[in-house]
Amino acid sequence: MRLSKPLRYTLFALLYFTQGTILSYFTALNALYLLERGLTMTNIGIFGSIALIPFVIKILFGMLSDRVNLFGMGHRKPYIFLGLAVQFACLIVVPFIDPKANYWGFVALAFVLQLGMALYDTCTDGLALDTTPEGEKGTIQAFMVGGRAVGVIVTASIVGLLAERSTWQAVFWLLAGLTLLPLPLVFAAREPARPVERNFDWKAFAAFKQAPVLALAGVGFIFFLIVVGANQLVNPYLQERFGIELSTAGLFTTVWGIGVVLGSAVGGLLIDKVGKRNGVRIAMAISVLGVLALAFIPALGWAWPIVLLFGVAYGSYQTVYFALAMAYTEPRIAASMFSILMAVTNIGQGVGLALGGLLADKIDYPPTFMLFAALNLLALPLLPVVFGRAQKKFMHHHRAAG
Repeated sequence: MRLSKPLRYTLFALLYFTQGTILSYFTALNALYLLERGLTMTNIGIFGSIALIPFVIKILFGMLSDRVNLFGMGHRKPYIFLGLAVQFACLIVVPFIDPKANYWGFVALAFVLQLGMALYDTCTDGLALDTTPEGEKGTIQAFMVGGRAVGVIVTASIVGLLAERSTWQAVFWLLAGLTLLPLPLVFAAREPARPVERNFDWKAFAAFKQAPVLALAGVGFIFFLIVVGANQLVNPYLQERFGIELSTAGLFTTVWGIGVVLGSAVGGLLIDKVGKRNGVRIAMAISVLGVLALAFIPALGWAWPIVLLFGVAYGSYQTVYFALAMAYTEPRIAASMFSILMAVTNIGQGVGLALGGLLADKIDYPPTFMLFAALNLLALPLLPVVFGRAQKKFMHHHRAAG
């Protein structure tokens, strides 16, 4: 059936919600879980970087989805089902692998889990690109980024308490159960027929020769390197400095998630109401303030509003960039092009995770946060290319082709 607008927004929010449930584990507990078992932040940074590789190669999933109507069931829905199934199966198995005794086995399973997530993530993005009007791109990204953050909020405290008072098996099996939540709406949704002018066309990849697209990819690399690299360090930093427990780490992640929800709303408003150029500038200012504040937490009580502010920075950065990427995406290669732009951000995340872990071990946490805040300056020279005369020419041609 054709979903109403509220149900369509709910579908995308739930598909991102299930990503958020996994993100809550990786954000709140994974670093603490591995440190507890004798691994170092360098080990954790390497683990995070390898686990992100599927999101770097997700272009392959985008091209597959754009070109192949799987079993005649659609270009998006069957891949979403398959990706959710892989994530579910990995979460059932993961409690039986000891990360200390079998580090590379643990990394391999995380890699497969991320393959499943990357598959349904790519095809969810493709479905959003296929069905979202121009004026709703900021709004739909607010629902998607916000839905993922709600997944963090709902599960972070529960996961922290389960890890502290029950078993890790209970943690992973709860996450497996939450993976199934989007299925009823995925079943109910009708994938729209693809018009001829949106058929896959290799020539559309020429968009990547355009300076505005290349500059936008560079901006995404920098944005995500900063916020994801800094985010990995928050709970280990608070644990080292203030001795927080696992349940408290979960509560901090909940506060961070609330900030991300607020930031997603801010980002959506910035794109749809304030405009793309000014929206990016405001999001950058929030990022500098939010990341820099982490370096100067004077007492544990101050950590709560600062982590909330950092969450706002994280959510607004992601929403603004995702909405921009949707606007620049060629309809003929929608999932492919969007996934390439996302793959660049995921390379940035991998660099940020490895760099953050290494620097935290070498120079301590506060200088690392200050360095991440300063890296925002690298995006400034790219903005005139993203929003200049070449961009106007590109968008005119882009709309004509679409």
